[in-house]
Amino acid sequence: MIKKSIGLLVIAISFSFQIIAQQSATYTSSLVDYQKALSLYNNQQYQAAQTMFSNVKKTAQEDILQSNCAYYIANCAVRLNQQNADQLVEDFVKEYPTSTKRNTAFVDVADYYFENSKYAYARKWYDKVDENALGRKEREKFYFNNGYTAFSTKQYKDAKKYLSKVENSQEFGSQAKYYIGFMAYEGDDYDQANAYFDQVSDQERYKEKLSYYQADLNFKLGKFEKAIELAKARLASSDDNEVSELSKIIGESYFNLEQYQAAIPYLKAYKGKRGKWNNTDFYQLGYAYYKQKDFENAISEFNKIIGGNDAIAQNAYYHLGESYINLDKKQEALNAFRNASQMNFDLKIQEDAWLNYAKISYEIGNPYQSAPQVLAGYLEKYPNTGYKEEIETLLIDSYITSKNYKEALKLLENKNSFENKMAYQKVAFYRGLELYNEGNYQEAESLFDASLKEPRDPIFTSRATFWKAEADYNLTNYDDALVGFKQFQQQTEASSTPEIENIDYNLGYTYFKLKNYGKASEYFNRFVANKKDDKVRLNDAYLRLGDGYFVSSQYQSAVSAYEKAIKLNEIDSDYPAFQKTISVGYTGQTSNKIKGLEDFIVEYPDSKLRDDALYELGNSYVKANEVNKAMKAYDQLSSEYRMSSFVPKALLRQGLVYYNGSDNEQALTKFKKVAGDYPGTPEAVQAVSTARLIYIDLGRVDEYARWVKQLDYVEVTDADLDNATYEAAEKQYLDNNTESAIKQFNSYLNQFPNGLHALQAHFYVAQLYYKKDLLENAAPHYKYVLDASQSEFTEEALSRLSQFYLERKSWNQAIPLLKRLEAEANYPQNIVFAQSNLMKAHYQLEDYTNAVSYAEKVLRSSKIDNKIKSDAHIIIARSAMKTGNEDRAKSAYANVERVATGETAAEALYFNAYFKNKEGRFEASNGSVQKLAKDFSGYKYYSAKGLVLMAKNYYALKDAFQATYILESVIQNFPEFDDVVSEAKTELNKIKREEAKTNASISPED
Repeated sequence: MIKKSIGLLVIAISFSFQIIAQQSATYTSSLVDYQKALSLYNNQQYQAAQTMFSNVKKTAQEDILQSNCAYYIANCAVRLNQQNADQLVEDFVKEYPTSTKRNTAFVDVADYYFENSKYAYARKWYDKVDENALGRKEREKFYFNNGYTAFSTKQYKDAKKYLSKVENSQEFGSQAKYYIGFMAYEGDDYDQANAYFDQVSDQERYKEKLSYYQADLNFKLGKFEKAIELAKARLASSDDNEVSELSKIIGESYFNLEQYQAAIPYLKAYKGKRGKWNNTDFYQLGYAYYKQKDFENAISEFNKIIGGNDAIAQNAYYHLGESYINLDKKQEALNAFRNASQMNFDLKIQEDAWLNYAKISYEIGNPYQSAPQVLAGYLEKYPNTGYKEEIETLLIDSYITSKNYKEALKLLENKNSFENKMAYQKVAFYRGLELYNEGNYQEAESLFDASLKEPRDPIFTSRATFWKAEADYNLTNYDDALVGFKQFQQQTEASSTPEIENIDYNLGYTYFKLKNYGKASEYFNRFVANKKDDKVRLNDAYLRLGDGYFVSSQYQSAVSAYEKAIKLNEIDSDYPAFQKTISVGYTGQTSNKIKGLEDFIVEYPDSKLRDDALYELGNSYVKANEVNKAMKAYDQLSSEYRMSSFVPKALLRQGLVYYNGSDNEQALTKFKKVAGDYPGTPEAVQAVSTARLIYIDLGRVDEYARWVKQLDYVEVTDADLDNATYEAAEKQYLDNNTESAIKQFNSYLNQFPNGLHALQAHFYVAQLYYKKDLLENAAPHYKYVLDASQSEFTEEALSRLSQFYLERKSWNQAIPLLKRLEAEANYPQNIVFAQSNLMKAHYQLEDYTNAVSYAEKVLRSSKIDNKIKSDAHIIIARSAMKTGNEDRAKSAYANVERVATGETAAEALYFNAYFKNKEGRFEASNGSVQKLAKDFSGYKYYSAKGLVLMAKNYYALKDAFQATYILESVIQNFPEFDDVVSEAKTELNKIKREEAKTNASISPED
């Protein structure tokens, strides 16, 4: 047993030695491989080294060998930029916390990233280093590297903390001072930056870099001469980018030294940041030009400052305004001063800009506000200004000159000074005149009354008296009109007014309307005796004079007046020729009357009075006992003028001729035709009455009874009551008792809806409602007249009912009536009324072909006033624009401009500017817009559109400030005009996108 045990022990010992020998061999092998891997690592063969370190780590038994392998594996991963590199380093530190290479690992990884300029990565690992475990030299490197990584990642606080620790280091001190100086420079601590830069300025490696910074530092420290010296010295050896920056330093230094001429070439040489200037750059160069009195170039720079809202912009806009003034560009100056006045960075500049803005507004007009508003706004903002008296004088005058009377009235309300009351009198008068010219007589009269309540200036008191009478005349208040005209005539100052020229004419017409023909003739005679130059009015006066004599049975005098009218031939001569012939007949010259009527029918084939002539000719033939000729004349009338109100009269006359000639059957045929075709007319009533006599004579009363029952307008048993009721109402009408007449006519129509006088009653009550401006009430009565047969009332009813539909914009209802009026009217003015409104109605319905056709018809009439001409031209112009025919539109708008007033004139002037813009005549176009702003500022829509056009003109003229400022003002000031604001926004965005390419202060999204 002992031997056996000893044997076993020997075997065991032998086995142990074998294991130890094997382990020793393995260790030796691992060390050899480890050394090979280390050699590969040192030769930067990181991939191969990493693989070998991995193999050694797998077989190595010793912790230290494994630890070293893990360290190098992670290090290789870092150098090979492997995705898990950082994790491998973290794993190494975690797995081998006691490794002596732990701190070295952090330093090595950080240094590797540092050397490869991956400063953010380096910073992460330097933060893990235990600086106390580093030697002095290693620590200095650590401080510098860590400081520089912080500097490179713009963590200046940390950078300064570490770099400050080595600023006295022999190896790193110069670099540390340079970077500390640079951080002070970036932080605007120019004194500290200068101090550090001075410490390294003698070193060649920093000399080149420091020359720019020192020049800039001296500039920022206000040492402009030194900055210029340093920057100029550096210019020759600089690249293009640095030359640009140095030029800026030199230019701004000269600028601050007020050496503007010297500054200009250097300011111009600056290329901007990333090729763009900012508003300050444009301001400095512009101001330098301004100080040299080079206003053209100053404007060129100032007007590139778009949308500025700071002290520099306010200064720039103020000096831009002054530059424009020096070049006599007042419209441009207006915008610049307005912009400067709206900023409060410098209150003195703001006040001075306000003053200039107010004065220029008065001088040339203002498209944004009325001149009175601007002047009043200045006085309100600066009540103690030294210019108070001057501005108050301009304010009073501006109420008149601005022609924006509507706004001026608002401003003048409750202003109690004598000067303001005097201005109010004039403004109220001019506003009344505007409304009168627009046909708004009721409101015009109230304004004339307002003017008369402030009788400060006797001239305007007289003029307001006259025009109030004119308004009364147009409102058919003839008695009031007569009183007014008489009052005017009696005023001493009347002789000094333009209205005195035609007072006799006006009085003549007023007496004529009041049926006082003796007085009417007296005043018309006065007028024709003294007024020889106004041919149209003279012609008209002779016509009315003739009419007055005619109705007064002074036929020879009437003939003389009509002959004078025919001789002048300023108004269609068919009317006086006809009236003359009728007058001749009344003097007993029947044969001359017949000859005159026969000649008239031949000479005036298109006259609206030709049916009158045929009727009168037939009557004259009857009187001369030439029955056959009479019948032919009546037949010709019925054949050629079926719609004429004389047809039932002619038929009735033929019936009476047959009746008087005992040809009862022929007479009955004619009477029945009148009664059947023209029911309810006076001729129909007379035809029935005469037919009744014939039937009685023939003993055929039953036949008469059967026939008359078919005529629903004949109520034979109530005839006396019918007549009495109607006559009572008619008397109230003739006595001008309007309310009573309306009441009694309505009572008659309720009692006798188909009465003998229903037609007349409907017409007269309609006229009374019309006079009271109750068109809604009048309309059904006019419609009754029109639905009845042709009568003497038809023409007037057509005119009034069509006017009612026009005012309601019921175009489709108005058009058929207007067409009837055009075809049936006897009076030329009604034909013109029909045609002019047909053109408007067709235009509103977008039927441009018919609109233009009627406009051309209107213009073919030589006897129309300028208002109607203007309307016709405007319809042609607008239709041409709608159909894309701009050449015709241009021509038509030019015609409008010659004759139009008010809003139509504003529209024409806008298109004058529009077409000039299209032709590239931008300055001329702006001239038209300025005229629009001055003369028609009350018409805001066209003012706003004109401003957008002006903005386009300015941008085409390379004035971006004017363009953008105007567009921004339109957007701000005219929100009620969606289409204009939309166009302004589109243009503004387009300009800003373009200007943002060269101006860094502009955001294209603004």
